[in-house]
Amino acid sequence: MADARSADAIAAEIIERTGGTIRLALPLGLGKPVTLVNALTRAVADRPDTHLSILTALTLERPDMSSDVARRFLKPAADRLFGAYPLLDYAGMLRSGDLPPNIEVSEFFMLAGRWIGVGAAQQAYIPSNYTHAYDVLTSWRPNVMLQLLAPLGDDYSLSCNTDISADLMRDRREGRQDFLLVGETNANLPAMSGPAATVQRDEVDICFDTGPDFDLFSVVKRPVGMVEHAIGLHVARTIPDGGTLQIGIGAIGDAVAHALILRQEGGFAAIKQANPFTGDAFDEEGPFNTGLYAVTEMLVDGLLRLFEADIFRREVDGAAIHAGFFVDCKDFYQRLRALPEDQRAKIRMMPVSFTNQLYGDEIAKRAARPDARFVNATMKATLLGGVVSDITSSAQQVSGIGGQFNFIEQAFALEGARSVLTLPATRTTKGRTESNIVWAHPHESVPRAYRDIIVTEYGIADLRGQRDDVAIARMLCVTDSRFQDELLEKARSADKIAADFQLPERARHNTPDALEEWLGPFDLPAFPFGTDFDDVERRLLPVLGRLSEVQGNTWELLKLALAGLTSDMPMDMRKRMALEKPSGLRERMLSLALAGAYQQR
Repeated sequence: MADARSADAIAAEIIERTGGTIRLALPLGLGKPVTLVNALTRAVADRPDTHLSILTALTLERPDMSSDVARRFLKPAADRLFGAYPLLDYAGMLRSGDLPPNIEVSEFFMLAGRWIGVGAAQQAYIPSNYTHAYDVLTSWRPNVMLQLLAPLGDDYSLSCNTDISADLMRDRREGRQDFLLVGETNANLPAMSGPAATVQRDEVDICFDTGPDFDLFSVVKRPVGMVEHAIGLHVARTIPDGGTLQIGIGAIGDAVAHALILRQEGGFAAIKQANPFTGDAFDEEGPFNTGLYAVTEMLVDGLLRLFEADIFRREVDGAAIHAGFFVDCKDFYQRLRALPEDQRAKIRMMPVSFTNQLYGDEIAKRAARPDARFVNATMKATLLGGVVSDITSSAQQVSGIGGQFNFIEQAFALEGARSVLTLPATRTTKGRTESNIVWAHPHESVPRAYRDIIVTEYGIADLRGQRDDVAIARMLCVTDSRFQDELLEKARSADKIAADFQLPERARHNTPDALEEWLGPFDLPAFPFGTDFDDVERRLLPVLGRLSEVQGNTWELLKLALAGLTSDMPMDMRKRMALEKPSGLRERMLSLALAGAYQQR
């Protein structure tokens, strides 16, 4: 039912109709009706006799701009880069420690890295596979569900969030759940049709149709460097024509999509031929004549680009893509809205009970998903093939397992399917480079019993069904050579590999220089699918990347500052960082360090 009242008036009615005890089911990511959520948060905060419990995931926020460098670079361009997306009041209160005692928030997936060190958020985290989050919600018995909706003719579209909402709506229709459905419309949302995405007007108890149509949150494209391009090119060799694909968001996802487009357009073979990091059995390189089909929890820009390139032409029940939710960049939303209706209908939003698992109509799902490649990113991997995707060694929750384990399970259940987990071989923090391939980790997200394919910039480690000593040898072959001997010695000390084992010579050259020698001549794009960064900002990104690598290491920062004394860093870059005329010791040191980073970019 449409409602012309204010958001505050609607919040007051929700309190009245629930008796003041509210168990709020709030969608993951983009599907949060921010105006209504904030009105309800304010109303409950002002009423100590009420209680609001929120169960949600992926609360979207702009990056932390508290550091001097981040503030100088991001703040002037924040609306352009991230959209004028409003802050969720409960997130601000939670972060500042001001969340009232009558409001509690639990998430089963966190915005990556944003809640590290925030005790209240860490303590309230609920570890759950994406498909199991529905069970957590239904057993909790929500009495209110708030959802951002797109107008769809006389009805509404769940648009970006059919993931769990579609199943909750089904349960409500069938009498298994009883909650108040309150919506807020936003004309910026692409109106996705289809049975799972459509909500009849009379199913919505209250709908705030006069809201501000706030900007959708925009995920900024990160540069795709040689490491990411190499990973994408390796992954592309594993994907057969006629198969099934799932990929995630981010630079590696973009690199995989770009590599597949190179295959389609004929630019892949020469790069593959020059690849020095071989030694596996994967050899796909041709175009997609039959085409692929996508089944994915997250519809990302890389998948939309593959759809636009006519690579997703193998359809299942009239759909080339089945997906559970989306959140991406501004250009992604614009292109999705602009698709002709018959084309947009081929991208069908579904609950994750459909995309992420085989239960329910299993025979049809198995037939639809041959030769699947489920491609996801991870943070660290052990030599024995266990992976760490969501938590630090000190048990700080970084993000969540989401649907990663769901797709790994599918990879082991479907004929011809493989799970492909990707990660850069190293990371550099505080001036120190460390291996992302480690001997052991106290908190594995996916145990080694599910080891399958692991890809770094140095190649593919095919681990499924292999003995431990073979798995260790293959992992060493995709490890940065600076760390191979130390890791090999740990494996020998544990008696998990033969004492006389020697790495093959081809694997002894896993270095950034060898990567540059392979990919440098091909001039691969830093932003294969565009970016909201302007020209000066694009040139600053590798400089800031180098600077971030040494932040926290005083000696390395001093070395950068010394290098900055002779730097020829252009004035437009200095101006963009408001350092064209540095004053005071702090600004002068930052200006010199930035200039030194420019020299070493």
